[in-house]
Amino acid sequence: MGKLHQIHTSISCSFSSLLAGLLYVWPSYTLELFKDSHTTLLTAPMTDVESSLLGSLPPLGAMVGTALTGVVIGKFGRQRGGMLLGLPFVVSWAMINFSSTSTMILIGRFIGGIGCGPAFVYGPMYISEIAEKSIRGTLASVPITLYCIGIQMSYILGWYLTYRYVVWMNLACSVLGVALLMTVTESPVYLLRQNREEDARLAIAHYRGESPKSKIVLEELSQLKQQITPAVELIVMNIEDNPNTEEAEKEKLNTDDESPEMKTTMSSLKLLFLSPSSRRGFIVVGLCLVLQVLMGVLPVQVYAKQIFTQAAPSLSSNFCCVMLAMVLLVGSLSSLVMADKFGRKFLLVTSSILVALCVSSMGIFLQTGIVPPWVTAVLILVYCCSFMLGAGSIPFVLIGECFMPEVQSLATVLLIELAWLSNFSIVGVFPFMIKYIGIHGSFYTFACCAVSNSFISYFLVPETKGLTKDQIQEKLLRRKK
Repeated sequence: MGKLHQIHTSISCSFSSLLAGLLYVWPSYTLELFKDSHTTLLTAPMTDVESSLLGSLPPLGAMVGTALTGVVIGKFGRQRGGMLLGLPFVVSWAMINFSSTSTMILIGRFIGGIGCGPAFVYGPMYISEIAEKSIRGTLASVPITLYCIGIQMSYILGWYLTYRYVVWMNLACSVLGVALLMTVTESPVYLLRQNREEDARLAIAHYRGESPKSKIVLEELSQLKQQITPAVELIVMNIEDNPNTEEAEKEKLNTDDESPEMKTTMSSLKLLFLSPSSRRGFIVVGLCLVLQVLMGVLPVQVYAKQIFTQAAPSLSSNFCCVMLAMVLLVGSLSSLVMADKFGRKFLLVTSSILVALCVSSMGIFLQTGIVPPWVTAVLILVYCCSFMLGAGSIPFVLIGECFMPEVQSLATVLLIELAWLSNFSIVGVFPFMIKYIGIHGSFYTFACCAVSNSFISYFLVPETKGLTKDQIQEKLLRRKK
């Protein structure tokens, strides 16, 4: 039962990722309804600037939501905090449902983005706190998988339902997301930080399917208590004059030698950037996240219908969009299976190389027109599937694995903020890329980023498969591959 409880909580806390998928690709099939003066559902058609904001505002709102995540879940806990963080989705779709002007639609999109922000912070964090090592990688990929399911649902709803029914379905899913979190058990990490040791022991027993007095539960409780105590890693600054001190020992937690004053004054921000392992983990994962975004899959999702219309005009753009979401899901599910089998680094490198080959080929074919349009459409699908095999999912796994509990929340928030800023930039710039360098030039740019990601993944990313957080910290410190 323990693993079932972990799966249930992983799905519930990651449901906001599905809602983010629904929100993000909505413009793909509604933009034409807003822009065309003959079909617009608004009081006036959207301008080009408003049309651009329709796709790019959610990442901007997500930056606000991400900044709020740590405060909310720190004050209210993972369960109640998650419910609060899911409310912007409800407000967003309610506003869109009752709006008839571009301004209100855009405000609704921005508010929805505030809900998207926590989606990829809160889920991985919660999962990393309740998942056992043997299935940690698999469960950590649940948020990105649900995101793909949300995209699939949105494209299908947009194909078969009218505008109003799509909005109602999205609103219903948003309410369901809040309701699901009422059924989960609080994170033992949060409970320990609130000095609720007995509740933490019961939570561990719940997630491991063991008796609260069992050896497994008591050992894990003891390990968590040691991890949550501020690391003595900062003491490295005071003992650097001792040349016999091993680097690995500077990373260890040693609460016996630590004064209460140091425990209370130690800053997470200082620990993140003064700790060699945390600093290196932050830089490496940050590079992977930025390059992941610059590989261009998000703009392809947001403008999928328009891209397929241009790349393969003889094919149904609605059908191609649904196929796109399907291959994203297949790639994500494949990543779920392979994350704990082949390792994180292998998937990152392989995925990036495949993406580079696909997008460079698409650029050549679109520029020269030497192949039938359906070949280009198929390559777009292969490109997205290859992306999800590793480059699209593994960085989020690494976020949950590469940091100590003392800096996990802060590092996660900062990294996701960086990713949202990159998302906002690429979605906003993409229409201008197509205008000035063409769609083929855009794909060449994505190929360069994919090649860069493959090199960084091979040379800098540590293999974390099957390792505890302490082992990962030592590996980062010693710069092992």
